[in-house]
Amino acid sequence: MKKLAVFCGSKDGATPIFRQAATTLGTTLAAHQIGLVYGGSRVGTMGAVADAVLAANGHAVGVLPHFLQEKEIAHPNLTELHLVESMHDRKAKMAELADGFIILPGGPGTMEEFFEVFTWAQLGLHEKPCGILNIDGYYDPLVALFQQMETQGFLIPEHAAMLIVESDPERLLERFRTYHAPQVKTYMNTKQT
Repeated sequence: MKKLAVFCGSKDGATPIFRQAATTLGTTLAAHQIGLVYGGSRVGTMGAVADAVLAANGHAVGVLPHFLQEKEIAHPNLTELHLVESMHDRKAKMAELADGFIILPGGPGTMEEFFEVFTWAQLGLHEKPCGILNIDGYYDPLVALFQQMETQGFLIPEHAAMLIVESDPERLLERFRTYHAPQVKTYMNTKQT
């Protein structure tokens, strides 16, 4: 793994634990010489993870649509900043640059980014790990929803097993290192009921 994409928020969240988690993840990535690919902003947990990577002499690559350059305030000190035309281009560029995907606590945009790359994995468009860094139980309801999807037949077990959930960045990275994408020929459940 050379670079990992991190999806996170343009806000800090309600408690300091979320910003601290972003900082810890950034420091951990740099310590393992794994580059960061992220949304390119200097605000919120996006800014915190990038600042931590850069403070530890790591490699931070931002991908930011032109129209967000002013709204999200582009980070001025990144190793690289790719300016793209749209949100679709942003996700495609991040996916192209990254060897895996991590989601930190965030809002609807963070969810949308993560669900898209997870769906691409289901469809076999990539074989990269997709992980949730579940800080202070933030994503417990989402993990329960994935379990509900599987129980109710909307997510086959092989794809449910693709979701990597950890509360510690070191454990998450270790699971990323040993990840093998399932060899599933279809995303459909072939059982007839």
